[in-house]
Amino acid sequence: MFMNFLRTNRYAAGALTLIRLYIGWMWVTAGFGKVSGGFSAEGYLMGVVNNPAVLEQYPTYHAFIEGFAVPNAELFSYMVAWGELFVGLGLIFGVFTTAAAFFGIMMNFAFLFAGTISSNPWMILFTIFILAAGANAGRYGGDRWAIPYMKGFIKDKRNGGQSIQGDVANAA
Repeated sequence: MFMNFLRTNRYAAGALTLIRLYIGWMWVTAGFGKVSGGFSAEGYLMGVVNNPAVLEQYPTYHAFIEGFAVPNAELFSYMVAWGELFVGLGLIFGVFTTAAAFFGIMMNFAFLFAGTISSNPWMILFTIFILAAGANAGRYGGDRWAIPYMKGFIKDKRNGGQSIQGDVANAA
């Protein structure tokens, strides 16, 4: 019953819009500061590698950071900065809201695994509601137009590039 409320109710969509804007603003401010300020994740990644709690609790994640992320710190710096910015913009404008929320929650968990608490638990809690609501979370945003457009685009591709309306008109 609650899931149905989250996924279909216009008042729930309004509340989710406020949550989206709040979480999106948090991501945009974090990402914009990194994109415009010459951010480097190398120090942060080295801190994760040198954190014994991460090694003890999440040895596989520690191995990933040490063996892959640190040698590719420049790539990770770029991905984190722009990822935060794009997740925030997606949530603020309500465009591909579910995808933006998914990638945001993945970054939140990556930060938690790395031993960073900060605002990540709150962001995860709020983002769960956005993910559970699906398309209704973007009802009052760009998803109102983007989702139907993408569905039509996919249907056109499945029909060999011809629109369904064109097929109906040609049949008549």
